[in-house]
Amino acid sequence: MKSILIASVLALSLLSLNAFAHDEPEHSVATEKQDGHAAALGKPGVAGNVTKTMNVDMNDTMRFTPATISVKRGETVKFIVKNSGKLKHEMVLGSVDELKEHAAMMAKFPEMEHSDPNQVSVEPGKTGELIWQFGKAGTFEFACLEPGHFEAGMRGNIIVK
Repeated sequence: MKSILIASVLALSLLSLNAFAHDEPEHSVATEKQDGHAAALGKPGVAGNVTKTMNVDMNDTMRFTPATISVKRGETVKFIVKNSGKLKHEMVLGSVDELKEHAAMMAKFPEMEHSDPNQVSVEPGKTGELIWQFGKAGTFEFACLEPGHFEAGMRGNIIVK
């Protein structure tokens, strides 16, 4: 009887650990590269290849300034992203579907930290950088995916010509 009880406790423990391991999403650069997030836009840029610098302001009215950015296909852009608000904000590049999916994940796991090549998180009053090479023409999006910010309209467009 004792061995059945021990086996049962061990089995439940392993099931619980397995469920926990799969409940919390792993969010890392390696995962992003495998998933191809933001791949439709291009790829992480190299500082030495920057051909354009854009200043972007994020604030607590849940808006980006500018909200629309135009770049040329093949251009490597350095975004200097300033958080002029009192809340943490971030700028994440991606397709509409990717951003919606990521926003839902951030709502579910608000303390999730990530450092993906297609995003920059900026504390209040600070400035960050994001360098990206735009490889395909089209209209893409960027957004703040801090919980509630995307839903409040904190998003913009990147037009790649």
